[in-house]
Amino acid sequence: MLESILGSVSRERVLIFIFAREEGYPREIARFFSTDLAPIQRQLIRLEINGVLSSRLAGRTRLYCLNPRYPFKPEIESLLAKALDFYPPETRERLLLNRRRPRRSGKPL
Repeated sequence: MLESILGSVSRERVLIFIFAREEGYPREIARFFSTDLAPIQRQLIRLEINGVLSSRLAGRTRLYCLNPRYPFKPEIESLLAKALDFYPPETRERLLLNRRRPRRSGKPL
C-alpha cells in the first residue's frame, strides 16, 4: 500500500509492524509476514542509520522501535495509522494483538 512512497514492501512491513506493536525484532517481523529474514534486517538497519528507528538490546535480542527524537515521528505515525486502516481486518487484528507474556503454568487451554 505504501510501497510506492516508502520504496519497498519490506520497509512498509517493518514500519507497520513496529507502529502497531510499538517494538519488534527482525525474526518476529519476518515470521509475521511469512517472508525472508534478510530484507527485513536490511530495512531495519537502514532505518536505524537514517534515524527513523532506534534499537536496544534485551539479552541477545535487538529490539527496534520508532525513534522518539525523530523530527517527523508524528507525521510518520499518522501516515502509518491511516495505512493500517486499509489493511484487511484479519491482518489488522493480528497486528494489533500483542501477546508477549508467557501463559501461567498450569493454566488450562
